[in-house]
Amino acid sequence: MPLTTPSVFPPESHVFSKFPSRRSVVHSTKGIVSCSQPLAAKCGIEVLEAGGNCADAAVAVAAGLNMTEPCSTGIGGDMFCLFYDAKTKKISAMNGSGRSGNKCTLETIRNSLGLKDGEFGKIPMSSVHAVSVPGAAAGWCDTVERFGSGKVSIEQVLAPAIELGEKGFPVSEGVAFFWDRSERQIRTASPNGSEMLKKDPSATDGVRAPKAGEIMKNPTLAQTFRAVATEGKKGFYTGRIASELVKVVQDLGGHLELDDLAHHMETGTEPVDAISLKFRGQNVGKLLKDKVLGGDADEKDVGLELWEHPPNGQGIVALMALGIIQELEAAGVIPTWTAADFNTAPYLHTVVEALRIAFADASWWVADPNVSKVPTPELISQAYLAQRAALFNASKASELVDHGSPALQSSDTVYFAVSDRDGNAISFINSNYGGFGTCIIPSGCGFTLQNRAANFSLEADHPNVLAPRKRPYHTIIPAAVTNLHDGSLHSVFGVMGGFMQPQGHVQVLLGQVVGGLSPQQALDAPRVCIGSGMSQGGAADRAVYVEEGMPAETVEGLKKLGHEVQVVTDMARSQFGRGQIIRWSVDPIENVGVWSAGSDPRGDGAAYPL
Repeated sequence: MPLTTPSVFPPESHVFSKFPSRRSVVHSTKGIVSCSQPLAAKCGIEVLEAGGNCADAAVAVAAGLNMTEPCSTGIGGDMFCLFYDAKTKKISAMNGSGRSGNKCTLETIRNSLGLKDGEFGKIPMSSVHAVSVPGAAAGWCDTVERFGSGKVSIEQVLAPAIELGEKGFPVSEGVAFFWDRSERQIRTASPNGSEMLKKDPSATDGVRAPKAGEIMKNPTLAQTFRAVATEGKKGFYTGRIASELVKVVQDLGGHLELDDLAHHMETGTEPVDAISLKFRGQNVGKLLKDKVLGGDADEKDVGLELWEHPPNGQGIVALMALGIIQELEAAGVIPTWTAADFNTAPYLHTVVEALRIAFADASWWVADPNVSKVPTPELISQAYLAQRAALFNASKASELVDHGSPALQSSDTVYFAVSDRDGNAISFINSNYGGFGTCIIPSGCGFTLQNRAANFSLEADHPNVLAPRKRPYHTIIPAAVTNLHDGSLHSVFGVMGGFMQPQGHVQVLLGQVVGGLSPQQALDAPRVCIGSGMSQGGAADRAVYVEEGMPAETVEGLKKLGHEVQVVTDMARSQFGRGQIIRWSVDPIENVGVWSAGSDPRGDGAAYPL
């Protein structure tokens, strides 16, 4: 008889990587899926092979990731996407985040949490009050409807993931680690935890977290997907699934109602205008000028334009930080870096301080623009960024930074990217927020409910204060880059991981510009992470978390500049997120477009060509 699956793996440990490894950039002329789970990527590849485009395939990947990586994402969470249309050279954005319930007033939630008048408090990540209406199901349907090819149905799109749930799939190593870590909360968060644990007669209550390489089935999630496949949004926001979702929330003391789900179905996914920043700094024009197809770039505005999702998403942090760096260079405060400067102490000091200033503004101003005034254009204006750049000190770390007045008016996630044979590309992100979210499971549904409402402020004077039917500050952000000279696509990319996401965007993009790194190398490089100023405890976190692998002289240099450095090792490196990049270029001799992708080694996946 053959050996059992445990024989494939060494004993379980917290060691992130036993030996150094490397990955090459993956190329294709027909399209690529780059994501953190191979079986989810296969879902997308199947849809591309059936004639679907990148948007169709992205929803297939999202569903596949819900099956294979539920510790990060699911239909019980939210989604955002940026879609690049090759024919029009236009970036379209779609906000698939859910809202608070109609009865979720500030007074009601503060009373439910036992907070006294004037007492600071946050909604705990594990609380039923952290559950907002899931936006993903509507977002998936609307992505296929608005951006899809029209050649495949939502039933065809969800079929590969349904098969994974019904027939089972082998669990990957990273997912097994986080599933095990969340097993206790899955068991206790609701009466339905067994739905998302592996059946094992020898385990407590006959279920446990699956181990790496073991087969996991989730037939109840497959049933949920079938309801969406046959009924569309109604299959999720009305009927059995909606009733079970509301029941489990109310049984645990929450305030969501069926009307809240119906409201999202009717008004949910919102087309919005992407926001951008034109980046001409760090010699990018000179670096790219001789690489423009046709070689006639002398009179053109060569540079890059970074596109992000607008608030209530935090993509504006990446734009602001990059803009501040650009203003510092223009003022002569920092030099024009070379590849040798990448990930040195002065370089990272600039990145860290720019991000700290940007987060100070975002933690105050980013909110639901349909409810609160959000001065988005002013926050990314050249004049305001130059004003905020004046707070930078090249010789020492800053003290606490307060938010500015731009109008002069006195958490875990999956990110993935998909491209297709027609030159379209989509930057897509889907999330439970923190790990499995609340770990609360509606009976017979096979998914956990997100804890996104934990990001609301409970302070009455804050723009992001909780209010009925409002969207909270959102961490999940897809990104895209176009070429300034003609609007053609440069790349779609993203880095998942709570408040790490805009930090990852800045570091990964600058790695390619300043470090001259390939898409894969830019993701391989060690990263830094700072606190966002939005911690659960309300206290500011001044630490600079530095990933294992950063040069020792860089670590010491940051300490000498006054940074409170903490080096993060092994599986705790998940803090630095997991990214994906797909670049677009053209072979100048054959005049054939080429997709080139990298996938983060911190995840279990890779880039897969069509």
